[in-house]
Amino acid sequence: MYFAALLARTEDGWEASDTELDDVETLSDLADLARESSGDEDDTVLVFIEQEESWFGIVRVDGEDDPRIYVSDAAAAARSSYGEILLTDELLGRDPGDDDLDSLDLDGTEDGDDEDSADDAESAGVSADAVPHGPVGDAGILDDLGISEKELRTLSDDALGVIAEALGAAEVLETVR
Repeated sequence: MYFAALLARTEDGWEASDTELDDVETLSDLADLARESSGDEDDTVLVFIEQEESWFGIVRVDGEDDPRIYVSDAAAAARSSYGEILLTDELLGRDPGDDDLDSLDLDGTEDGDDEDSADDAESAGVSADAVPHGPVGDAGILDDLGISEKELRTLSDDALGVIAEALGAAEVLETVR
């Protein structure tokens, strides 16, 4: 099961809204959704995506700047259609056009059923090196908000709750959970 929410920093503090990602196909779509959720184009918007007990991702959108991304476990996220949105070629250090992720047969693992996912990935032609195990992306994504790279990399259980607590946004996040 996955959870996705938008957390926007406004003049009045943090505002949270849950979001469905069913119509989001690319990182650009996700960034546009984040920008639209904010009342002010200069607001910082964090997109939280979490697959229960497997991985979490954060996308930070600051105005019109390119989105910044952090994914706690790229290999686990690669088995999810929602994680696939975040795992861009640039984030994985690949040349555009490498389609290891495109050849992965997504079989509902976004709902948490990943028993045979490693076998599925191998049979689909994805090598074990195609997507690294562990975190990828900008671990300094929340430095200026009070969460260091080191802290972010050590989070596991209820990572999004811990992050929201550090931001002073735990209550607003809980309202959309």
